[in-house]
Amino acid sequence: MVRRQLLATSASLLLAGCASRTRLSAPLQPAGQSLVLAPVAVEENRIIRRVVGLRPFRPGGFVVRAEPLGDKLLVHNYGHGGGGVTLSWGTAELAAELAAPLAGADCAVLGCGAVGLATARTLQARGAQVTIYARALPPDTTSNAAGAQWWPSFVYDSSAITPSFAAQYVRAAHLAYQRFQTLPGERYGIRWTRNYAASDEPDQGDPPDSAASLADLCVECRAVLPAPENPFPDLSVRQFDTMMIEPPIYLPALIREVREAGGRIVVRDFHDRQDVAALKQKLVFNCTGLGAGELFGDAELTPIKGQLTVLLPQPEVTYNALFRGSYMFPRQDGVLLGGTEQRGEWSLAPDLAAEARIFADQRALYAHLRR
Repeated sequence: MVRRQLLATSASLLLAGCASRTRLSAPLQPAGQSLVLAPVAVEENRIIRRVVGLRPFRPGGFVVRAEPLGDKLLVHNYGHGGGGVTLSWGTAELAAELAAPLAGADCAVLGCGAVGLATARTLQARGAQVTIYARALPPDTTSNAAGAQWWPSFVYDSSAITPSFAAQYVRAAHLAYQRFQTLPGERYGIRWTRNYAASDEPDQGDPPDSAASLADLCVECRAVLPAPENPFPDLSVRQFDTMMIEPPIYLPALIREVREAGGRIVVRDFHDRQDVAALKQKLVFNCTGLGAGELFGDAELTPIKGQLTVLLPQPEVTYNALFRGSYMFPRQDGVLLGGTEQRGEWSLAPDLAAEARIFADQRALYAHLRR
């Protein structure tokens, strides 16, 4: 697998200063010793909650586009699939560029998830006055249901995108990648974490990268790990490091910043374009995610259902593990198990059969862990 494929495995997840100041939780190889990781207790009696979310997916990729709405400028920024948290700061920059100049402008932002909040803060940094209008606030947004490893997932279908979108996607990812590294880890719940992607099959080598490759953003990417560096010695394992963003910490931190910078947050619903056109602000940023389908008539939007099963926290587990399409992410609020992708499914009910598959995969993985 190339890095793109490797992170497509992780992509089945529903996720102050420079990067060196963002806390690193990845276990490092002890000199002269075999790497031994703490195992995860994958047991049903350790489940503390189940979380289900609907990713706002478009086969052709996310929309960042401006159009007139009466006497207003409407800037769309939605449809990120499973890359909403990851791409949020990048597409916020792209959206702000479409409305420049912004100094002194009165702006409305529709939506209070990761994309809406990043857009609001980006506008404020450019001197705009911002009011966020949202049907729901954290912790009741789709962003709160994200595993939130930094890597775009389920953002587009390769056969459906254009070269211009591929370039836009790559630029948004790079902008977001740099922006997240400027956010102090403890305040925002961000840390660097090592990933181990394990496979039952031997590595098959690297196929060509796509036009939308983000290969240059791969940190500590290593092909099949040799012993003693492989913590799962019976499996083929690849390694890479990514940032983990914890939504229960990250989203409230952004809300505080929006308010501290003079922004307002109004809880209300919009039923159609006319409701939006009635706003007093002349600049409106649509960050409504899946809601943009009904509100603005985007028939290409469809949900991709994902779910997380959260186990009791295990502070000694400081790495991510991926295996057979399932993944394990440790966070302060619990150990996340996930790996589901149900396109076109609107139900928010947990899929217990899918949960059982993920549990079986993760137990099988830890049976290979070096003790």
